[in-house]
Amino acid sequence: MAQGTVQVTHTGTSRWRRRTGEYASLAAALEAAAEGDVLTIAPGTYRENLVVERSVTLRGPEGSPGSVRLAPLDGVPLTVRASAVVQDLHVEGQDAAAPAVLVEEGTPELLDLRIVTRSAAGIEVRGSARPTVRRCTVDNPAGIGIAVVDGGGGVFEECEVVAAGQAGVSVRGGAHPRLERCRVHHTSGAGLSATGDGSSLEAVGCEVYEVRGSGVQITARATAHLTDCDVHRTTSDGVTLDTDAVLTLADCRIHDIPENAVDLRSRSVLTLTRTTVRQFGRNGLSVWDPGTRVDANQCEIFDSTGDYPAVWVSDGATAVLDSCRVHDVPDALFVLDRGSRADVVDSDLSQVRNTAVSVSDGATAQLDDCRIRDAATGAWFRDHGSGGTLNNCTVDSTQTGVIVTKGADPTVERCTVDSPAEAGFYVSAGGRGSFLNCRVTNSGGYGFHVIDGSRTTLRKCRTERCARGGYEFADAGADAGSGTGPVVEDCTSDESAGVRTPGAAAAPETAVQATAQSPGLLGMVPEQRVTAPEPQGTAVEPETSARASTDVLGELDTLVGLESVKREVRALIDMIEVGRRRQRAGLKAASVKRHLVFTGSPGTGKTTVARLYGEILAALDVLEKGHLVEVSRVDLVGEHIGSTAIRTQEAFQRAHGGVLFIDEAYALSPEDAGRDFGKEAIDTLVKLMEDHRDSVVVIVAGYTAEMERFLSVNPGVASRFSRTITFGDYGPDELLRIVEQQAEEHEYRLGPGTADALLKYFTELPKGPAFGNGRTARQTFEAMVERHASRVAQVAEPSTDELTLVYAEDLPELP
Repeated sequence: MAQGTVQVTHTGTSRWRRRTGEYASLAAALEAAAEGDVLTIAPGTYRENLVVERSVTLRGPEGSPGSVRLAPLDGVPLTVRASAVVQDLHVEGQDAAAPAVLVEEGTPELLDLRIVTRSAAGIEVRGSARPTVRRCTVDNPAGIGIAVVDGGGGVFEECEVVAAGQAGVSVRGGAHPRLERCRVHHTSGAGLSATGDGSSLEAVGCEVYEVRGSGVQITARATAHLTDCDVHRTTSDGVTLDTDAVLTLADCRIHDIPENAVDLRSRSVLTLTRTTVRQFGRNGLSVWDPGTRVDANQCEIFDSTGDYPAVWVSDGATAVLDSCRVHDVPDALFVLDRGSRADVVDSDLSQVRNTAVSVSDGATAQLDDCRIRDAATGAWFRDHGSGGTLNNCTVDSTQTGVIVTKGADPTVERCTVDSPAEAGFYVSAGGRGSFLNCRVTNSGGYGFHVIDGSRTTLRKCRTERCARGGYEFADAGADAGSGTGPVVEDCTSDESAGVRTPGAAAAPETAVQATAQSPGLLGMVPEQRVTAPEPQGTAVEPETSARASTDVLGELDTLVGLESVKREVRALIDMIEVGRRRQRAGLKAASVKRHLVFTGSPGTGKTTVARLYGEILAALDVLEKGHLVEVSRVDLVGEHIGSTAIRTQEAFQRAHGGVLFIDEAYALSPEDAGRDFGKEAIDTLVKLMEDHRDSVVVIVAGYTAEMERFLSVNPGVASRFSRTITFGDYGPDELLRIVEQQAEEHEYRLGPGTADALLKYFTELPKGPAFGNGRTARQTFEAMVERHASRVAQVAEPSTDELTLVYAEDLPELP
């Protein structure tokens, strides 16, 4: 067969039709061919625009894949309008306004085509066409990989889009293709895209990756169903739904996503079954707007790489999690805004660095038969109108089990909080809440800690083995109305004194003393003063009688380590004091910016030093009160335009006359800001710092590297701060001193050899990301106290030494 010729095998039933002919062009061969004929194309390059309008077989020579090049100078290289078979061709197109392969009618089969083009689309299917496309590859860096439009359909099996200048697969105009075992990667638009009323996409066993955009994008009332698919390594969201889109994900895997793994809004509906979401930079599930809903069943969301909640529900959206696992994330579930709702059933939330469940701005959350463990806070109902129900849940190994603040009013029934470090249930700042048949065991602080005269209801609750007591109720003060304070009915404790409530006139001997501050088991390290753990965004008021600056500086000096920090603070205070003296003498005083940047790892005393710094400035009459207001991103950044400025102004107002301490301030300016209101918080903060430079001192704090980035990308912020103070990690000797101070404060002693064992322990202790510095020292001592208690409890009549001495054997195992 000659180069550049087409051999036509005529397959008619008559003897005259059973023959073979050769033709010099594709057009001539097709003109001569009849239904059912086989056209075998010889190797070569054909500059023709081929139109197949009969049910023929068109193929390259066997054993020579890619040897037939169909490459016209313009127009559509291959158009199919019949139920033909086209196989083993290399198609090249150059027309940016036309596809390389166009299927317009029939049910053709396209097999083993290699399409390398710079066309509007690599393959376009439209109208009534229903092709079967197998083992075809599309390389189209100028346009869409595969486009199915205007009612088209068909099945694509084991196909691959190796590059696309726009979407890898685009479905629109009521089209409805099915993809099986396909791969789509290196696209400049979405990997899979479906848009428009009636458009639908089904994908089974497919993989979408290396996408410059969203992996899957369903919009404008389109629907899609993905089964056993992988979406990973995108530059934007993994899956995006918008405007009444409907998507089902079953047995899928979404991972290595720098933004939201799944983002849906504007009345979209998502159903996930047995799907895993991991290694995402923002939210694992981000759900927005009234009518938007996600239903997740037997799913797992874990291993966040950013500082955002794993599941975010806001602006009136709804999320349902049934038999799911969320773990190894900064926060597990945030529900915000009136009308927003989350229902969580038989699910596990664990290894949460901050808050497992946060409900705010009038939202509602209902958790039934759930398990929360290893979190800083189990559930936090933050403000007025926020509420919901925790029913038959367990909360294990948290700092605080459940927090209720600022008028929030949840119902907590038949829940158990075990081994909280600070309190099982903490209610403050006018929080309400009803706690029915709840139980707290092994608390490092109180079981139920209710302050500020909060109108909380406790019925048939029980506390056991709580270090500071089962129940603590602190009055709202002399100005509080008669209707304030908790209602306690049929509650019990293993304490001999029983449950004591404030204001019991008939039995004054049982009333507890109202306290403005109540510590956890061992207080905060490395502080040597006992202070109350305060929820974020609340103010720690100064003591009734302000201390002299020398007294506060003396307390600063007693802190373990921090020598360079002490020098920096003293130098700054000296500058301020000398400036005041120069002014009194009628001299010019150097302008001193009092705002500071604190950098360093957690547990190095940044909050403690900030509190003391505020007290010192108050003692020098630089600040009116010197109190500390501690906030983080979640307290400043709202969920819609305008709310962030309001939140930031409110926090600034609470700090008036004192110190505004912004922890992890770098979270206000994430590396990939995208749709983020953190910049609004920064802009508002900068203006307020300028307008109120004499009434509020701002301290921003966080990890050293992250804070350096934060200041470098926000020169307006950087210019407002006078200096950066670095808090170094504690060494083994300093950690030992903290333990010794803790032991002395709580009337324990270190037995012979225990100090040496502690020094060896802290030397060998891994100093990875989880290392908490002074907090680690406190936790080590707490563990020693617990082991000591287990040992001494077996002694019938322990001596004073036995009750106070801790030994090397009480040390916990190295992690």
